[in-house]
Amino acid sequence: MQLTIFGHWGGYPVKNEGTSSYLLEEDGFKLLVDVGASAVSIMENVINPNDLDAVIISHYHPDHVADVGILQHVRLLSDQVNRPPVLPIYAHREDERGYSYLDMKDVTKAYEYQVDDTLTIGPFKVTFLKTIHPVPCYAMRFEARGKAFVYTADSAFFEALIPFAKEADLLAADTNFYKDMAGKSKVHMASIEVGEVAEKADVKELMLTHLPQVGDLNTLKEEASTVYSGPITIAKKGLRKLI
Repeated sequence: MQLTIFGHWGGYPVKNEGTSSYLLEEDGFKLLVDVGASAVSIMENVINPNDLDAVIISHYHPDHVADVGILQHVRLLSDQVNRPPVLPIYAHREDERGYSYLDMKDVTKAYEYQVDDTLTIGPFKVTFLKTIHPVPCYAMRFEARGKAFVYTADSAFFEALIPFAKEADLLAADTNFYKDMAGKSKVHMASIEVGEVAEKADVKELMLTHLPQVGDLNTLKEEASTVYSGPITIAKKGLRKLI
């Protein structure tokens, strides 16, 4: 399994970068996880958007879906002779307005998932955990060939994240706050909270994502490392990692 980061900022992108969007690849299958701001233009440095096989969406906040329409129009307009096949987009239906934008005739097709589902998307088995966030949002666990990648999407800390991430090879965790916000937010996690999840879940590696635009990001890593004893990576545009 290989992960490539197209965007990793929370809320809005810093200059020339993007918000949440991650490419998972296995056996040639390309699954895009969230389609945040600037995702498509950054993606074009790595792959042709027409080569995506599927997309999955955690929730409908703009920093996770801003480029859905852009992706649809790239696939609609880039090759009038040999248009790529209809692209499946998996998402929850607890926001009917957001879900309605995922269908575009002959371009993309929306498929609903629910919290208790186990999906097979290409080589990936995908399971879900509803998170603590102001809108319905789902963490996801992707498994293939004995490896596991867990993406928390957006969430405040809660204990159920620990068994959900159990023994994952890589945990990409919403780390939008420094440790002084631990226990104070019902929206995102703080550095020491993601460290606690990673340590108690015994994950092999922790990646800090959904990053804040303020402060020194190395401080997030230092704070998380006071709780988690394993390796920690700070997400960045273009980072590619084998899982």
